[in-house]
Amino acid sequence: MDPCEVVVAVDLGGTRMKCGLVAADGAVLHRETRPTPREAGGRPILDALLETVVELGQKATADGHRVRAVGVVVPGIIDAATGTVSAENLAWVSTPVLAELKAAIGEDRPIVLAHDVRAGGYAELRQGALTGTTNSLFLPLGTGIAAAMVIDGSLVSGDGYAGELGHTRFIHGDAAEQCACGQWGCLETVASAAALARRYGARTGRTVDGAREVLELLAAGDPDAAQVWDDALTVLVDALVLYTTLVAPTRIAIGGGLVGAGETLLQPLRDGIHARLTFQREPEIVAAVLGEEAGCLGAAQMAWDRVAADESGEQTV
Repeated sequence: MDPCEVVVAVDLGGTRMKCGLVAADGAVLHRETRPTPREAGGRPILDALLETVVELGQKATADGHRVRAVGVVVPGIIDAATGTVSAENLAWVSTPVLAELKAAIGEDRPIVLAHDVRAGGYAELRQGALTGTTNSLFLPLGTGIAAAMVIDGSLVSGDGYAGELGHTRFIHGDAAEQCACGQWGCLETVASAAALARRYGARTGRTVDGAREVLELLAAGDPDAAQVWDDALTVLVDALVLYTTLVAPTRIAIGGGLVGAGETLLQPLRDGIHARLTFQREPEIVAAVLGEEAGCLGAAQMAWDRVAADESGEQTV
């Protein structure tokens, strides 16, 4: 492999870190996956992230490459002003992630710290299912639910707080469950992959192997799986109709683990939105295409954007 300039890209998830060394043209010169020591708690997770970033930089140097920047994307709420992160599933509360990264790798390389879903949406915008759009939405349905919002050509950050569609309330009364965020009746409590498994278990008294097994039971004609699935579709349509009414996306790309259901998920969403809209512009509903690589690719693209911005004096996304 010929030596070249690269960025270090890391997508820190609740169970795994997806990592890469990525060239300016988007070529991934090295890929690897590492476990996230979630059970160990917040500090060990941060230490594992720092170790990963440092070791990827060392590998790049050993391979003869020049590291230009580092892109790290994480779940949770990122305070853009301070570089701190609060993420329940990482046991982080105002954790100074950016400062720790700078201390670990030095001040001579630019570091981008961004939200994992926004990074995934940025990758889908630049090279995936949202290419060519100026008003669109990336909505991964996984353990949780968050969204990457593209409005008038820009990816909306909201100083690190934007896009938490999963924590909007759609269930009221006795049917509302308490969300991990503390609110009752959030979209995430019904329509996330974790919610499907939990709600099926509560309904039947059976433990299932995640949303995948619920979908298998749905395909086999299980009525309880069908009810749990229909509940999820109902609130997803509610959420997408609200978003469409407010922001008018032309395309919505659904990602995350649940998009593996294919048209079993996508067509009911299309039909439900079509039936509900009156004057609003109807969005195209498609599957995201970059899969589990979206966050890492987005981290790399954001890092390269920072390099270009530093050279030109412009602002990055």
